[in-house]
Amino acid sequence: MALFFDVAWFEEKLAERGLTRRVMAAAAGLSEADLALAFKDQRELSAEEVGIFADLLGVSAAEVAHSAGVSTPVPGQDEVTGRLAALERRVASLEAELARLKGR
Repeated sequence: MALFFDVAWFEEKLAERGLTRRVMAAAAGLSEADLALAFKDQRELSAEEVGIFADLLGVSAAEVAHSAGVSTPVPGQDEVTGRLAALERRVASLEAELARLKGR
């Protein structure tokens, strides 16, 4: 994972598609100033923005998140974390019931 926003990677991907930062900002509903802050590593991208940029650049969301810096979320990460927590609660409940049944 990139420690800081990898400007060169984003510029390369934009150039490959014949796009500009202005188009990138517009696609995500950002001002050019907000996108510039991200490129300067002064603003984090949201999971939604990562997904939009992935579609725009023709790469995976994981690649965008990787190149956007350490704390950039990958779309769906919160959903997976929530589902995992629910499964862990379910397993704990089943284990408790099993222990109760063995104690009979």
